[in-house]
Amino acid sequence: MTIMHNLKRLVFAFLLSLGGEVAWADYQLNLPVGVTETSRTVYGFHMFALWICVAIGVVVFGVMFWSIYHHRKSRNPVPATFHENAKLEFIWTIIPVFILIALAVPATTALIKIEDTSGSDMTIKVTGYQWKWHYEYLDDGIKFFSSLDEKSNRARQLGSGVDPSSIPNYLLEVDNPLVIPTNKKVRFLFTAADVIHAWWVPDFGWKKDAIPGFVTAGWVKVEKPGVYRGQCAELCGRDHGFMPIVVKAVPQKEYDAWVAQWKQQHESASGGMEGKEWTMEQLMARGKEVYNTHCVSCHQADGSGVPGTFPAIAGSEIAKGDIDAHISIVLEGKGAMPGYGQDENISNEDLAAVITYERNAFGNNTGDLVKPDDIADIR
Repeated sequence: MTIMHNLKRLVFAFLLSLGGEVAWADYQLNLPVGVTETSRTVYGFHMFALWICVAIGVVVFGVMFWSIYHHRKSRNPVPATFHENAKLEFIWTIIPVFILIALAVPATTALIKIEDTSGSDMTIKVTGYQWKWHYEYLDDGIKFFSSLDEKSNRARQLGSGVDPSSIPNYLLEVDNPLVIPTNKKVRFLFTAADVIHAWWVPDFGWKKDAIPGFVTAGWVKVEKPGVYRGQCAELCGRDHGFMPIVVKAVPQKEYDAWVAQWKQQHESASGGMEGKEWTMEQLMARGKEVYNTHCVSCHQADGSGVPGTFPAIAGSEIAKGDIDAHISIVLEGKGAMPGYGQDENISNEDLAAVITYERNAFGNNTGDLVKPDDIADIR
């Protein structure tokens, strides 16, 4: 009965596999070849080491099985009388030495190449936060936060009613991707503001730790335009799985156009709504959108926070207390919370709206209204 039951399960699994070609399409057991010279070097060394291991396994198990078969009791019951062989011992000592040398030379060459950031065309500083990345283009004066996109963030919330399978690139999409030019050597400087993170894009062939108080470096030269996705590869906290990386590699002309457009948008952002009189209703509506994009993952949709990790907004001393202290924390950050005043993708209007929202939502009802001009004066 058990045999028939197991047989039916195997047949059922086989039939499912025949109809599961789509599900298996993205499944990959081996390392990706990648889109950089470094990634191809790493992949080549990986395959070289793998086939050496395969050859060793074939030889070792081949000798073992041959010995088991030819020296079995029924064939030759009299054991050999020798107990050592100097020539054999020398051979099985010297061969592993040559194998180690054969592995060490290409491995060392690859590591030296990965660490060599000299001759770079541009530099980007990457700072890890729980749970987002801050990018600063040191040559172009661009800086912004990159967080899990709103659709994925909403779908991951319990009781959201959103089916994660309906979200393209679920948990692997961000609101602001990192944009770099192709065929240019881009140097990265990695650090962190709270805990240890790790910046990892599989198609680049390496990962680098982002450590508070330290700076590590890496580089990439992407040859093929495209969108390349990764994640934080360090267990950096309870929402570690919601810290994706998206890098968009584009031709130089397209990158230059992106830089010009970004600067134009952000230079005019602060003055685009000067003089506008915001009502409480307008600020609350906009503040809710900003909160759901940047704050909900830590402070929760109902403002309850995460006990022992992130403070609640509902009924908090900050949200109901001194308004200047509230503004200061949002702009400058505190603890694991980044300072949003340095994120040029968040306008004065957004900051004023979210502070107004926090002071009047979740039952706080302070009646306080923060104006964009108040933020501009401090920022």
